[in-house]
Amino acid sequence: MMHNENQEGPNSAMIHESGENYLKAILVLQRRNGFVRSLDVARMLKVTKPSVSNALKRLHNRVYLNMKEDKLIVLTELGQKTAEQVYEKHSVIKACLIRMGVDADIADKDACQMEHVVSQETLERMQAFVGGENCY
Repeated sequence: MMHNENQEGPNSAMIHESGENYLKAILVLQRRNGFVRSLDVARMLKVTKPSVSNALKRLHNRVYLNMKEDKLIVLTELGQKTAEQVYEKHSVIKACLIRMGVDADIADKDACQMEHVVSQETLERMQAFVGGENCY
């Protein structure tokens, strides 16, 4: 779900593609490690620490996450919900592409792009497809 940043206020709940990528990475790291540090996010997304710092400030200002005193990153309720939605889209799209015969690595990369623009109707059809139901 990509949104025009010009329409966002400092506390707006709207988020753009890169923000969704950061939230998804934080969710994955949280599930994998039980905690998230900015360095872990930088490594996972292959970006610089200053890039992560800037992104985290934007996400904090838009109430998607908080930084604890020990520098650990914690998703807010809104951040958790948004991250889970993006992660689910990614998982469904990737599963659908793999089921169609796309190599898993390519499917993962393509899903990263597609998760931001896929409509709810298409996502539901993809879910039905990977669930074994006929999507036509």
